[in-house]
Amino acid sequence: METISKPKATRYLNPYIGGVLLGLVLLAANFIAGRGLGASGAIKSVVVATTQTVAPGYAEHAKFFKEYKEEHSGSPMKNWLVFQMLGVVVGGFVSGALAGRLKFKVEHSPKITSRRRLVFALLGGIFFGIGSQLGRGCTSGSALSGMAVLSFGGIITMMAIFGGAYALAYFFRRNWI
Repeated sequence: METISKPKATRYLNPYIGGVLLGLVLLAANFIAGRGLGASGAIKSVVVATTQTVAPGYAEHAKFFKEYKEEHSGSPMKNWLVFQMLGVVVGGFVSGALAGRLKFKVEHSPKITSRRRLVFALLGGIFFGIGSQLGRGCTSGSALSGMAVLSFGGIITMMAIFGGAYALAYFFRRNWI
């Protein structure tokens, strides 16, 4: 007689509790650091540090790097946002490992290939990075932190993010379902 085993139930944090916890972290960041959360600032710090190491002559004369150096003192890698992003990455791995969800695989719809999924993920990341620089911050910095301080720009940003996602979902849905 063959036994059919049920798949292991995956446990996730209740989204309402997660939302409250995210709000508390955002409140703490505003209270302690005097500013909200954001990932693009950490990426910018890493890019500045890498460029200063690899091409110091270029970094010394380029306008972007001069402006960054004027705004921030010390090493770009000592920016608290860099440590925040390291915590997000390490926390994600620890959470996945503790819940038994840490696997080396590409999740995608059966209708597309792993390669197509990876290409779309890479393109999405590139567009997100460009957009975060054009918008002077990523979604967490512009939308969440902006809305937390009741910024009109933060509200508009959040509406644009969700409105754009809703408008484009129809065209990209076959990649997921």
